[in-house]
Amino acid sequence: MTPLVLTMIICAYLLGSISSAVLICRVLRLPDPRAVGSHNPGATNVLRIGGKKAAIAVLLCDMLKGTLPVWGGYYLSIDPLMLGLVGIAACLGHMYPLFFHFKGGKGVATALGAIAPIGFDLTGMVIATWLAVAVIFRYSSLAALITVLLTPFYTWMVKPQYTLPVAMLCCLIVLRHQQNIKRLFTGTEPKVGEGKPSND
Repeated sequence: MTPLVLTMIICAYLLGSISSAVLICRVLRLPDPRAVGSHNPGATNVLRIGGKKAAIAVLLCDMLKGTLPVWGGYYLSIDPLMLGLVGIAACLGHMYPLFFHFKGGKGVATALGAIAPIGFDLTGMVIATWLAVAVIFRYSSLAALITVLLTPFYTWMVKPQYTLPVAMLCCLIVLRHQQNIKRLFTGTEPKVGEGKPSND
């Protein structure tokens, strides 16, 4: 691992550690998303406590945390596998933020942002899959899980050299959704728009 790659990984983690949800809620004088709803500092929980505008702001900021370091590494011609580690570092920062007592979100938006530099066609397929599953089944967590399971296949179709790092990133997202998976199997996972949201 070169000094450049190591620097990019550290910077990606630190950028990911900036909790968009907490900061935006503070600016808008909304409740701390870690203390209400699902207690998850992500766009879905902010949507419930602050409305669409606040949620969209959080979503975009969370995506940028993944996009900026990966895009930077992409243009610095970092090896695809190392680029994947940069994306994973950004997601780990979002999930376990250094600046917010290591209590973060699920990493879906940040992962999408990290994958976006690979291509708009891949990003479009990922977003379309999430929306389709969310609309049909109304489970945000199920939409996220199905999407990340299909994303490595989409990547293989578009740019196969990035399949392995994307698959690594997707495995991280699945592991972060363990509690959601249990609730889906037991039928206790709330749907979008009802009950306490449990996924971002």
